[in-house]
Amino acid sequence: MDNPYDVKELIPEFFYFPEFLENQNQFNLGRLQVSKELVNDTILPKWAKSAEDFIYKHRKALVRFLFKSNIIYSEKQQIVYSAWYAVYCSFSPACMKEHGESCFNVIMEFFLKIILKEPHPPRLSAEEAIQKQSKTDTSALNLFQHLPELKSFFIEGISDGIPLLKAIVPKNQSRSFMSQGSPELLVTVSMNYVIGTHGWLPYDRNISNYFTFIKDQTVTNPKTQRSMNSPFAPGLEVTSKLFVVSHDAKLLFTAGHWDNSIQVMSLTRGKIISHNIRHMDIVTCLATDYCGIHLISGSRDTTCMIWQIINQGSTPLGLASKPFQILYGHTDEVLSVGISTELDMAVSGSRDGTVIIHTIQKGQYMRTLRPPCESCLFLTIPNLAISWEGHIVIYSSIEEKTTLKDKNALHLFSINGKYLGSQDLKEQISDICVIGEHIVTGSLQGFLSIRDLHSLNLSITPLAMRLPIHCVCVTKEYSHILVGLEDGKLIVVGVGKPAEMRSGQLSRKLWGSSKRLSQISAGETEYNTQESK
Repeated sequence: MDNPYDVKELIPEFFYFPEFLENQNQFNLGRLQVSKELVNDTILPKWAKSAEDFIYKHRKALVRFLFKSNIIYSEKQQIVYSAWYAVYCSFSPACMKEHGESCFNVIMEFFLKIILKEPHPPRLSAEEAIQKQSKTDTSALNLFQHLPELKSFFIEGISDGIPLLKAIVPKNQSRSFMSQGSPELLVTVSMNYVIGTHGWLPYDRNISNYFTFIKDQTVTNPKTQRSMNSPFAPGLEVTSKLFVVSHDAKLLFTAGHWDNSIQVMSLTRGKIISHNIRHMDIVTCLATDYCGIHLISGSRDTTCMIWQIINQGSTPLGLASKPFQILYGHTDEVLSVGISTELDMAVSGSRDGTVIIHTIQKGQYMRTLRPPCESCLFLTIPNLAISWEGHIVIYSSIEEKTTLKDKNALHLFSINGKYLGSQDLKEQISDICVIGEHIVTGSLQGFLSIRDLHSLNLSITPLAMRLPIHCVCVTKEYSHILVGLEDGKLIVVGVGKPAEMRSGQLSRKLWGSSKRLSQISAGETEYNTQESK
Protein backbone atom coordinates (compact mmCIF):
# COMPACT_ATOMS: atom_id res chain seq x y z
CA MET A 1 0.00 0.00 0.00
CA ASP A 2 2.91 2.36 0.73
CA ASN A 3 5.65 1.34 -1.69
CA PRO A 4 4.89 2.31 -5.32
CA TYR A 5 7.67 0.01 -6.54
CA ASP A 6 6.19 -3.09 -4.86
CA VAL A 7 3.69 -4.18 -7.50
CA LYS A 8 1.29 -7.10 -7.00
CA GLU A 9 -0.43 -8.56 -10.05
CA LEU A 10 -4.10 -9.56 -9.98
CA ILE A 11 -3.73 -12.74 -12.00
CA PRO A 12 -6.81 -14.18 -13.78
CA GLU A 13 -7.17 -16.89 -11.14
CA PHE A 14 -8.49 -14.25 -8.74
CA PHE A 15 -11.63 -14.03 -10.84
CA TYR A 16 -12.50 -17.62 -11.75
CA PHE A 17 -10.44 -20.24 -9.89
CA PRO A 18 -11.21 -20.63 -6.14
CA GLU A 19 -9.11 -23.78 -5.84
CA PHE A 20 -5.87 -21.80 -6.05
CA LEU A 21 -6.68 -20.28 -2.64
CA GLU A 22 -6.79 -23.67 -0.93
CA ASN A 23 -4.11 -26.22 -0.10
CA GLN A 24 -6.27 -29.14 -1.18
CA ASN A 25 -3.29 -31.52 -1.54
CA GLN A 26 -2.07 -30.74 1.99
CA PHE A 27 1.44 -29.79 0.90
CA ASN A 28 3.88 -28.80 3.65
CA LEU A 29 4.23 -25.07 2.98
CA GLY A 30 6.30 -24.36 6.11
CA ARG A 31 5.63 -21.86 8.88
CA LEU A 32 5.46 -18.08 9.19
CA GLN A 33 8.75 -16.57 10.33
CA VAL A 34 7.33 -14.52 13.21
CA SER A 35 4.34 -16.42 14.59
CA LYS A 36 5.56 -19.88 13.50
CA GLU A 37 2.00 -20.56 12.36
CA LEU A 38 1.55 -23.31 9.77
CA VAL A 39 0.99 -21.99 6.24
CA ASN A 40 -2.11 -23.62 4.74
CA ASP A 41 -5.20 -22.18 3.02
CA THR A 42 -5.26 -18.51 2.09
CA ILE A 43 -6.76 -16.35 4.87
CA LEU A 44 -9.74 -14.63 3.26
CA PRO A 45 -11.26 -11.24 4.16
CA LYS A 46 -14.22 -11.28 6.54
CA TRP A 47 -16.71 -10.45 3.78
CA ALA A 48 -15.96 -13.77 2.03
CA LYS A 49 -17.72 -16.86 3.37
CA SER A 50 -15.55 -19.24 1.34
CA ALA A 51 -13.03 -19.32 -1.49
CA GLU A 52 -15.94 -19.67 -3.95
CA ASP A 53 -17.70 -16.68 -2.41
CA PHE A 54 -14.47 -14.64 -2.60
CA ILE A 55 -14.04 -15.39 -6.32
CA TYR A 56 -17.70 -14.71 -7.06
CA LYS A 57 -17.68 -11.32 -5.32
CA HIS A 58 -14.29 -10.45 -6.76
CA ARG A 59 -15.57 -11.13 -10.27
CA LYS A 60 -18.72 -9.06 -9.68
CA ALA A 61 -16.58 -6.20 -8.36
CA LEU A 62 -14.40 -6.38 -11.46
CA VAL A 63 -17.41 -6.22 -13.77
CA ARG A 64 -18.81 -3.22 -11.87
CA PHE A 65 -15.42 -1.52 -11.99
CA LEU A 66 -15.11 -2.04 -15.72
CA PHE A 67 -18.52 -0.54 -16.34
CA LYS A 68 -17.92 2.30 -13.92
CA SER A 69 -14.47 3.36 -15.10
CA ASN A 70 -13.15 4.54 -18.44
CA ILE A 71 -11.32 1.31 -19.25
CA ILE A 72 -14.29 -0.71 -20.49
CA TYR A 73 -13.20 -3.40 -22.94
CA SER A 74 -15.53 -2.38 -25.70
CA GLU A 75 -15.82 -3.56 -29.26
CA LYS A 76 -14.19 -0.31 -30.35
CA GLN A 77 -11.15 -0.95 -28.18
CA GLN A 78 -10.83 -4.47 -29.54
CA ILE A 79 -10.57 -2.91 -32.98
CA VAL A 80 -7.93 -0.55 -31.61
CA TYR A 81 -5.89 -3.41 -30.20
CA SER A 82 -6.22 -5.30 -33.47
CA ALA A 83 -4.97 -2.23 -35.32
CA TRP A 84 -2.06 -1.90 -32.92
CA TYR A 85 -1.18 -5.55 -33.45
CA ALA A 86 -1.32 -5.10 -37.22
CA VAL A 87 1.06 -2.11 -37.00
CA TYR A 88 3.35 -4.06 -34.71
CA CYS A 89 3.46 -7.01 -37.07
CA SER A 90 4.16 -4.76 -40.06
CA PHE A 91 7.65 -4.10 -38.74
CA SER A 92 9.99 -6.80 -39.97
CA PRO A 93 11.93 -8.99 -37.48
CA ALA A 94 15.14 -7.59 -38.98
CA CYS A 95 14.08 -4.05 -38.07
CA MET A 96 13.24 -5.08 -34.53
CA LYS A 97 16.53 -6.91 -34.15
CA GLU A 98 18.59 -4.01 -35.50
CA HIS A 99 16.88 -1.08 -33.81
CA GLY A 100 15.38 -2.75 -30.75
CA GLU A 101 13.75 -0.29 -28.36
CA SER A 102 13.77 2.63 -30.79
CA CYS A 103 11.72 0.60 -33.27
CA PHE A 104 9.22 -0.27 -30.53
CA ASN A 105 8.96 3.41 -29.54
CA VAL A 106 8.10 4.31 -33.13
CA ILE A 107 5.30 1.74 -33.02
CA MET A 108 3.90 3.08 -29.75
CA GLU A 109 4.09 6.69 -30.92
CA PHE A 110 2.23 5.80 -34.10
CA PHE A 111 -0.32 3.85 -32.08
CA LEU A 112 -0.99 6.68 -29.63
CA LYS A 113 -1.17 9.44 -32.21
CA ILE A 114 -3.17 7.70 -34.90
CA ILE A 115 -5.38 5.19 -33.08
CA LEU A 116 -6.20 6.62 -29.65
CA LYS A 117 -7.62 9.98 -30.67
CA GLU A 118 -10.30 10.28 -28.02
CA PRO A 119 -10.94 8.82 -24.54
CA HIS A 120 -13.63 6.27 -23.82
CA PRO A 121 -16.93 7.98 -22.92
CA PRO A 122 -17.61 8.08 -19.16
CA ARG A 123 -20.20 5.96 -17.43
CA LEU A 124 -23.80 7.14 -17.48
CA SER A 125 -25.76 7.49 -14.27
CA ALA A 126 -28.58 5.04 -13.60
CA GLU A 127 -31.16 7.66 -14.57
CA GLU A 128 -29.30 8.57 -17.76
CA ALA A 129 -28.93 4.90 -18.71
CA ILE A 130 -32.66 4.21 -18.22
CA GLN A 131 -33.58 7.32 -20.19
CA LYS A 132 -31.24 6.40 -23.05
CA GLN A 133 -32.48 2.82 -23.12
CA SER A 134 -36.12 3.87 -23.18
CA LYS A 135 -35.40 5.93 -26.32
CA THR A 136 -33.49 3.30 -28.25
CA ASP A 137 -34.41 -0.12 -26.90
CA THR A 138 -37.18 -1.94 -28.77
CA SER A 139 -36.88 -5.24 -26.89
CA ALA A 140 -38.68 -6.59 -23.85
CA LEU A 141 -37.34 -6.17 -20.35
CA ASN A 142 -35.01 -8.77 -18.86
CA LEU A 143 -37.27 -10.51 -16.36
CA PHE A 144 -34.37 -11.38 -14.05
CA GLN A 145 -33.78 -7.66 -13.49
CA HIS A 146 -37.43 -7.12 -12.51
CA LEU A 147 -38.31 -10.24 -10.52
CA PRO A 148 -40.77 -8.56 -8.09
CA GLU A 149 -42.85 -7.41 -11.07
CA LEU A 150 -43.45 -10.82 -12.67
CA LYS A 151 -46.95 -11.65 -13.87
CA SER A 152 -48.49 -14.71 -15.51
CA PHE A 153 -50.44 -14.32 -18.75
CA PHE A 154 -52.84 -16.84 -20.22
CA ILE A 155 -52.69 -18.37 -23.68
CA GLU A 156 -55.47 -20.62 -25.00
CA GLY A 157 -54.83 -24.33 -24.70
CA ILE A 158 -52.31 -25.77 -27.10
CA SER A 159 -53.77 -29.25 -26.67
CA ASP A 160 -57.07 -29.25 -24.82
CA GLY A 161 -56.78 -31.43 -21.71
CA ILE A 162 -53.55 -33.07 -22.89
CA PRO A 163 -50.33 -32.23 -20.95
CA LEU A 164 -47.91 -29.90 -22.70
CA LEU A 165 -44.48 -31.54 -22.45
CA LYS A 166 -42.28 -29.07 -24.34
CA ALA A 167 -42.44 -25.39 -25.24
CA ILE A 168 -39.35 -23.62 -26.52
CA VAL A 169 -38.29 -20.71 -28.72
CA PRO A 170 -35.01 -21.89 -30.33
CA LYS A 171 -32.34 -19.21 -30.03
CA ASN A 172 -30.60 -19.19 -33.43
CA GLN A 173 -33.43 -19.02 -35.93
CA SER A 174 -32.11 -17.64 -39.21
CA ARG A 175 -34.05 -14.66 -40.50
CA SER A 176 -33.58 -12.74 -43.71
CA PHE A 177 -33.46 -8.96 -43.87
CA MET A 178 -36.97 -8.92 -45.32
CA SER A 179 -38.36 -10.95 -42.41
CA GLN A 180 -36.97 -8.77 -39.61
CA GLY A 181 -39.79 -8.03 -37.18
CA SER A 182 -41.82 -11.07 -38.20
CA PRO A 183 -42.54 -13.78 -35.63
CA GLU A 184 -40.16 -16.60 -34.84
CA LEU A 185 -41.17 -20.20 -34.17
CA LEU A 186 -42.28 -21.47 -30.78
CA VAL A 187 -42.21 -25.27 -30.85
CA THR A 188 -44.51 -27.36 -28.65
CA VAL A 189 -44.86 -31.10 -28.05
CA SER A 190 -47.91 -32.56 -26.31
CA MET A 191 -48.46 -35.85 -24.51
CA ASN A 192 -50.40 -37.17 -27.53
CA TYR A 193 -47.18 -36.70 -29.60
CA VAL A 194 -48.65 -33.78 -31.59
CA ILE A 195 -46.09 -31.15 -32.59
CA GLY A 196 -46.91 -27.46 -33.02
CA THR A 197 -44.87 -24.68 -34.65
CA HIS A 198 -46.47 -21.45 -33.48
CA GLY A 199 -45.58 -17.82 -34.13
CA TRP A 200 -43.85 -15.94 -31.32
CA LEU A 201 -42.80 -12.33 -31.04
CA PRO A 202 -41.73 -10.69 -27.76
CA TYR A 203 -42.57 -7.07 -27.10
CA ASP A 204 -41.53 -4.67 -29.83
CA ARG A 205 -42.45 -1.02 -30.19
CA ASN A 206 -43.41 -1.58 -33.81
CA ILE A 207 -46.15 -3.93 -32.63
CA SER A 208 -46.69 -2.17 -29.30
CA ASN A 209 -47.77 -5.13 -27.24
CA TYR A 210 -46.56 -7.33 -24.42
CA PHE A 211 -45.99 -10.29 -26.74
CA THR A 212 -47.58 -11.89 -29.76
CA PHE A 213 -48.42 -15.58 -29.99
CA ILE A 214 -49.97 -17.03 -33.14
CA LYS A 215 -51.32 -20.51 -32.61
CA ASP A 216 -50.50 -23.24 -35.11
CA GLN A 217 -53.99 -24.28 -36.23
CA THR A 218 -52.79 -27.72 -37.35
CA VAL A 219 -52.51 -28.95 -33.73
CA THR A 220 -56.30 -29.11 -33.39
CA ASN A 221 -57.07 -30.49 -36.85
CA PRO A 222 -56.67 -34.29 -37.05
CA LYS A 223 -56.21 -34.08 -40.81
CA THR A 224 -53.25 -31.69 -40.64
CA GLN A 225 -51.63 -32.65 -37.34
CA ARG A 226 -47.91 -33.38 -37.31
CA SER A 227 -47.15 -36.16 -34.87
CA MET A 228 -44.54 -38.77 -34.03
CA ASN A 229 -45.60 -42.08 -35.48
CA SER A 230 -43.20 -44.31 -33.58
CA PRO A 231 -44.68 -45.21 -30.16
CA PHE A 232 -42.85 -44.69 -26.90
CA ALA A 233 -41.70 -47.63 -24.78
CA PRO A 234 -44.45 -49.14 -22.60
CA GLY A 235 -44.28 -47.97 -18.99
CA LEU A 236 -41.88 -45.12 -19.75
CA GLU A 237 -42.66 -41.77 -18.12
CA VAL A 238 -42.83 -39.29 -21.02
CA THR A 239 -41.26 -35.99 -19.94
CA SER A 240 -39.60 -32.93 -21.48
CA LYS A 241 -36.21 -34.70 -21.16
CA LEU A 242 -37.10 -36.83 -24.19
CA PHE A 243 -37.27 -33.90 -26.61
CA VAL A 244 -34.63 -31.50 -27.96
CA VAL A 245 -35.19 -28.87 -30.64
CA SER A 246 -32.28 -27.72 -32.79
CA HIS A 247 -31.23 -24.11 -32.30
CA ASP A 248 -32.57 -23.09 -35.70
CA ALA A 249 -36.02 -24.64 -35.04
CA LYS A 250 -35.77 -27.01 -38.02
CA LEU A 251 -35.15 -30.37 -36.31
CA LEU A 252 -36.72 -32.22 -33.40
CA PHE A 253 -34.69 -34.97 -31.67
CA THR A 254 -36.79 -37.47 -29.74
CA ALA A 255 -36.00 -40.40 -27.43
CA GLY A 256 -37.92 -42.98 -25.39
CA HIS A 257 -38.94 -45.07 -28.41
CA TRP A 258 -39.57 -48.81 -28.10
CA ASP A 259 -36.77 -49.68 -30.57
CA ASN A 260 -34.06 -47.89 -28.48
CA SER A 261 -33.65 -45.26 -31.18
CA ILE A 262 -33.07 -41.53 -31.27
CA GLN A 263 -35.29 -40.14 -33.99
CA VAL A 264 -34.79 -36.92 -35.94
CA MET A 265 -37.85 -35.16 -37.35
CA SER A 266 -37.83 -32.29 -39.83
CA LEU A 267 -40.17 -29.66 -38.41
CA THR A 268 -40.56 -27.99 -41.79
CA ARG A 269 -41.56 -31.24 -43.55
CA GLY A 270 -43.21 -32.93 -40.57
CA LYS A 271 -41.43 -36.22 -41.33
CA ILE A 272 -38.90 -38.46 -39.60
CA ILE A 273 -35.61 -38.15 -41.48
CA SER A 274 -33.41 -40.57 -39.50
CA HIS A 275 -33.32 -43.30 -36.85
CA ASN A 276 -30.14 -43.71 -34.82
CA ILE A 277 -30.01 -47.02 -32.95
CA ARG A 278 -26.81 -47.48 -30.94
CA HIS A 279 -28.01 -47.88 -27.36
CA MET A 280 -28.81 -51.38 -26.11
CA ASP A 281 -31.91 -50.25 -24.19
CA ILE A 282 -34.45 -47.42 -24.09
CA VAL A 283 -33.03 -43.90 -24.41
CA THR A 284 -34.32 -42.01 -21.37
CA CYS A 285 -32.99 -38.45 -21.74
CA LEU A 286 -31.47 -36.00 -24.21
CA ALA A 287 -29.70 -32.64 -23.99
CA THR A 288 -27.83 -30.34 -26.36
CA ASP A 289 -25.07 -27.83 -25.79
CA TYR A 290 -25.28 -24.05 -26.04
CA CYS A 291 -23.50 -24.06 -29.42
CA GLY A 292 -25.66 -26.68 -31.12
CA ILE A 293 -22.60 -28.83 -31.88
CA HIS A 294 -23.24 -31.89 -29.71
CA LEU A 295 -26.20 -33.89 -28.44
CA ILE A 296 -25.91 -36.21 -25.43
CA SER A 297 -28.17 -39.18 -24.74
CA GLY A 298 -28.64 -41.33 -21.62
CA SER A 299 -30.13 -44.80 -21.55
CA ARG A 300 -31.39 -47.67 -19.43
CA ASP A 301 -28.30 -49.54 -20.61
CA THR A 302 -26.37 -47.34 -18.07
CA THR A 303 -24.32 -45.57 -20.78
CA CYS A 304 -24.31 -42.10 -22.27
CA MET A 305 -23.46 -41.25 -25.86
CA ILE A 306 -22.25 -37.98 -27.33
CA TRP A 307 -23.38 -37.33 -30.88
CA GLN A 308 -22.16 -34.77 -33.36
CA ILE A 309 -24.93 -32.72 -34.95
CA ILE A 310 -24.19 -32.63 -38.68
CA ASN A 311 -24.33 -29.09 -40.04
CA GLN A 312 -24.24 -27.75 -43.57
CA GLY A 313 -23.09 -24.21 -43.09
CA SER A 314 -25.16 -23.08 -40.12
CA THR A 315 -28.04 -25.49 -40.85
CA PRO A 316 -28.20 -28.78 -38.86
CA LEU A 317 -29.07 -31.79 -41.02
CA GLY A 318 -29.26 -34.50 -38.35
CA LEU A 319 -27.00 -36.74 -36.27
CA ALA A 320 -23.84 -38.56 -37.28
CA SER A 321 -24.40 -42.26 -37.97
CA LYS A 322 -22.46 -43.31 -34.87
CA PRO A 323 -21.72 -41.61 -31.55
CA PHE A 324 -18.67 -39.41 -31.08
CA GLN A 325 -18.09 -40.82 -27.57
CA ILE A 326 -19.57 -43.59 -25.43
CA LEU A 327 -19.42 -42.85 -21.69
CA TYR A 328 -19.46 -45.51 -18.98
CA GLY A 329 -19.52 -45.57 -15.19
CA HIS A 330 -23.11 -45.84 -13.96
CA THR A 331 -24.53 -49.04 -12.50
CA ASP A 332 -28.18 -48.23 -13.18
CA GLU A 333 -30.42 -46.39 -15.62
CA VAL A 334 -29.31 -42.88 -16.64
CA LEU A 335 -32.09 -40.41 -15.83
CA SER A 336 -30.63 -37.01 -16.70
CA VAL A 337 -27.83 -35.51 -18.79
CA GLY A 338 -26.21 -32.14 -19.49
CA ILE A 339 -23.41 -31.02 -21.79
CA SER A 340 -21.18 -27.97 -22.29
CA THR A 341 -18.91 -28.03 -25.33
CA GLU A 342 -17.30 -24.76 -24.26
CA LEU A 343 -16.20 -26.29 -20.96
CA ASP A 344 -15.52 -29.76 -22.42
CA MET A 345 -17.76 -31.47 -19.91
CA ALA A 346 -20.57 -33.99 -20.11
CA VAL A 347 -22.60 -34.67 -16.95
CA SER A 348 -24.98 -37.54 -16.27
CA GLY A 349 -27.22 -38.48 -13.35
CA SER A 350 -28.47 -41.98 -12.65
CA ARG A 351 -30.98 -43.99 -10.69
CA ASP A 352 -27.96 -45.24 -8.71
CA GLY A 353 -27.73 -41.83 -7.02
CA THR A 354 -24.47 -40.73 -8.62
CA VAL A 355 -23.53 -37.93 -11.00
CA ILE A 356 -20.55 -38.58 -13.29
CA ILE A 357 -18.49 -36.01 -15.19
CA HIS A 358 -16.63 -36.91 -18.40
CA THR A 359 -14.74 -34.84 -20.95
CA ILE A 360 -16.29 -34.50 -24.39
CA GLN A 361 -13.26 -34.53 -26.67
CA LYS A 362 -11.57 -37.59 -25.18
CA GLY A 363 -14.48 -39.20 -23.35
CA GLN A 364 -12.30 -39.34 -20.24
CA TYR A 365 -13.81 -40.05 -16.83
CA MET A 366 -13.17 -37.14 -14.48
CA ARG A 367 -15.03 -37.69 -11.22
CA THR A 368 -18.15 -38.98 -9.51
CA LEU A 369 -20.37 -36.70 -7.44
CA ARG A 370 -22.63 -38.03 -4.68
CA PRO A 371 -25.21 -35.56 -3.40
CA PRO A 372 -25.54 -35.75 0.40
CA CYS A 373 -28.57 -37.46 1.91
CA GLU A 374 -29.19 -38.02 5.62
CA SER A 375 -31.41 -41.05 5.06
CA CYS A 376 -30.26 -44.46 3.90
CA LEU A 377 -33.10 -44.76 1.38
CA PHE A 378 -32.61 -45.03 -2.35
CA LEU A 379 -31.54 -41.68 -3.88
CA THR A 380 -32.02 -40.96 -7.59
CA ILE A 381 -31.03 -38.05 -9.88
CA PRO A 382 -34.10 -37.23 -12.02
CA ASN A 383 -32.76 -33.91 -13.30
CA LEU A 384 -29.68 -31.71 -13.53
CA ALA A 385 -28.40 -28.60 -15.32
CA ILE A 386 -25.05 -26.90 -16.05
CA SER A 387 -24.49 -23.16 -15.78
CA TRP A 388 -22.41 -21.18 -18.26
CA GLU A 389 -19.57 -21.09 -15.72
CA GLY A 390 -19.71 -24.82 -15.04
CA HIS A 391 -21.75 -24.95 -11.84
CA ILE A 392 -23.67 -28.22 -11.69
CA VAL A 393 -27.20 -28.03 -10.28
CA ILE A 394 -28.54 -31.44 -9.27
CA TYR A 395 -32.08 -32.37 -8.33
CA SER A 396 -32.23 -35.51 -6.19
CA SER A 397 -35.27 -37.46 -5.06
CA ILE A 398 -36.00 -40.48 -2.88
CA GLU A 399 -38.25 -42.81 -4.85
CA GLU A 400 -39.61 -44.86 -1.93
CA LYS A 401 -42.79 -43.64 -0.27
CA THR A 402 -41.65 -41.64 2.71
CA THR A 403 -42.61 -38.61 4.76
CA LEU A 404 -39.02 -37.38 5.07
CA LYS A 405 -38.61 -33.63 4.64
CA ASP A 406 -35.49 -34.13 2.52
CA LYS A 407 -37.19 -36.41 0.01
CA ASN A 408 -36.52 -33.81 -2.69
CA ALA A 409 -33.50 -31.49 -2.74
CA LEU A 410 -31.36 -29.24 -4.92
CA HIS A 411 -27.57 -29.53 -4.72
CA LEU A 412 -24.81 -27.31 -6.09
CA PHE A 413 -21.32 -28.43 -7.13
CA SER A 414 -18.48 -26.45 -8.69
CA ILE A 415 -17.02 -27.22 -12.12
CA ASN A 416 -14.24 -29.13 -10.33
CA GLY A 417 -16.67 -31.22 -8.31
CA LYS A 418 -16.56 -29.38 -4.99
CA TYR A 419 -19.79 -29.57 -3.00
CA LEU A 420 -21.12 -26.04 -2.40
CA GLY A 421 -24.50 -26.53 -0.76
CA SER A 422 -27.99 -28.03 -0.73
CA GLN A 423 -31.57 -26.86 -0.32
CA ASP A 424 -34.45 -29.13 0.74
CA LEU A 425 -37.60 -28.86 -1.36
CA LYS A 426 -41.25 -29.38 -0.53
CA GLU A 427 -42.19 -30.18 -4.11
CA GLN A 428 -41.26 -32.60 -6.88
CA ILE A 429 -39.32 -30.90 -9.67
CA SER A 430 -40.48 -31.71 -13.21
CA ASP A 431 -38.17 -29.42 -15.21
CA ILE A 432 -35.17 -27.21 -14.52
CA CYS A 433 -32.99 -24.70 -16.38
CA VAL A 434 -30.11 -22.43 -15.36
CA ILE A 435 -29.89 -18.95 -16.88
CA GLY A 436 -26.98 -16.77 -15.80
CA GLU A 437 -27.07 -16.64 -12.02
CA HIS A 438 -30.62 -17.95 -11.66
CA ILE A 439 -32.24 -21.40 -11.46
CA VAL A 440 -35.76 -21.75 -12.87
CA THR A 441 -37.78 -24.82 -11.83
CA GLY A 442 -41.30 -26.10 -12.36
CA SER A 443 -42.93 -28.66 -10.07
CA LEU A 444 -45.69 -31.24 -10.24
CA GLN A 445 -47.29 -29.37 -7.35
CA GLY A 446 -47.78 -26.42 -9.72
CA PHE A 447 -45.13 -23.96 -8.53
CA LEU A 448 -42.78 -21.95 -10.73
CA SER A 449 -39.70 -21.03 -8.69
CA ILE A 450 -36.69 -18.81 -9.38
CA ARG A 451 -33.63 -19.27 -7.17
CA ASP A 452 -30.24 -17.67 -6.82
CA LEU A 453 -27.63 -19.97 -8.33
CA HIS A 454 -24.98 -19.48 -5.65
CA SER A 455 -27.13 -19.68 -2.52
CA LEU A 456 -30.00 -21.83 -3.87
CA ASN A 457 -32.37 -19.48 -1.99
CA LEU A 458 -35.63 -18.33 -3.53
CA SER A 459 -35.32 -14.99 -5.32
CA ILE A 460 -39.08 -14.36 -5.17
CA THR A 461 -42.13 -16.14 -3.80
CA PRO A 462 -42.97 -19.07 -6.10
CA LEU A 463 -45.71 -18.42 -8.65
CA ALA A 464 -48.65 -20.82 -8.27
CA MET A 465 -49.97 -22.26 -11.52
CA ARG A 466 -52.78 -24.36 -9.93
CA LEU A 467 -51.89 -27.41 -12.05
CA PRO A 468 -48.81 -29.64 -12.43
CA ILE A 469 -46.05 -28.04 -14.50
CA HIS A 470 -44.48 -30.27 -17.16
CA CYS A 471 -41.93 -27.90 -18.72
CA VAL A 472 -40.26 -24.54 -18.23
CA CYS A 473 -38.17 -22.58 -20.72
CA VAL A 474 -36.70 -19.07 -20.72
CA THR A 475 -36.87 -17.25 -24.06
CA LYS A 476 -33.62 -16.19 -25.64
CA GLU A 477 -34.13 -12.50 -24.79
CA TYR A 478 -34.71 -13.49 -21.11
CA SER A 479 -37.98 -11.62 -21.44
CA HIS A 480 -40.43 -14.45 -20.71
CA ILE A 481 -40.70 -17.88 -19.13
CA LEU A 482 -42.81 -20.41 -21.02
CA VAL A 483 -44.66 -22.83 -18.73
CA GLY A 484 -46.45 -25.96 -19.99
CA LEU A 485 -49.28 -27.25 -17.80
CA GLU A 486 -51.11 -30.52 -17.21
CA ASP A 487 -54.26 -29.28 -18.97
CA GLY A 488 -52.39 -28.37 -22.17
CA LYS A 489 -52.28 -24.64 -21.54
CA LEU A 490 -49.18 -22.54 -22.17
CA ILE A 491 -48.58 -19.83 -19.58
CA VAL A 492 -46.28 -16.92 -20.40
CA VAL A 493 -44.56 -15.28 -17.42
CA GLY A 494 -42.97 -11.86 -17.82
CA VAL A 495 -42.57 -8.40 -16.36
CA GLY A 496 -45.87 -7.08 -17.69
CA LYS A 497 -47.15 -4.79 -20.36
CA PRO A 498 -45.12 -1.72 -21.31
CA ALA A 499 -46.76 1.55 -20.24
CA GLU A 500 -47.22 2.75 -23.81
CA MET A 501 -49.05 -0.38 -25.01
CA ARG A 502 -52.09 0.40 -27.11
CA SER A 503 -55.25 -1.41 -26.02
CA GLY A 504 -58.17 -2.54 -28.11
CA GLN A 505 -56.18 -3.74 -31.10
CA LEU A 506 -58.18 -6.54 -32.71
CA SER A 507 -55.74 -7.44 -35.47
CA ARG A 508 -52.10 -7.20 -36.45
CA LYS A 509 -50.36 -7.10 -39.78
CA LEU A 510 -48.05 -10.09 -39.48
CA TRP A 511 -46.38 -12.01 -42.27
CA GLY A 512 -48.11 -9.65 -44.67
CA SER A 513 -51.64 -10.75 -43.73
CA SER A 514 -54.21 -9.88 -41.09
CA LYS A 515 -54.78 -12.54 -38.40
CA ARG A 516 -58.08 -13.02 -36.61
CA LEU A 517 -58.11 -12.33 -32.88
CA SER A 518 -58.99 -15.97 -32.20
CA GLN A 519 -55.60 -16.96 -33.58
CA ILE A 520 -53.59 -14.40 -31.64
CA SER A 521 -52.79 -14.10 -27.94
CA ALA A 522 -51.18 -10.82 -27.05
CA GLY A 523 -50.75 -10.93 -23.30
CA GLU A 524 -54.01 -9.13 -22.65
CA THR A 525 -55.47 -11.72 -20.25
CA GLU A 526 -53.68 -12.21 -16.95
CA TYR A 527 -53.65 -15.80 -15.68
CA ASN A 528 -55.58 -16.08 -12.42
CA THR A 529 -53.42 -18.26 -10.19
CA GLN A 530 -56.03 -18.25 -7.42
CA GLU A 531 -58.85 -19.69 -9.51
CA SER A 532 -60.11 -23.08 -8.33
CA LYS A 533 -59.33 -26.12 -10.41
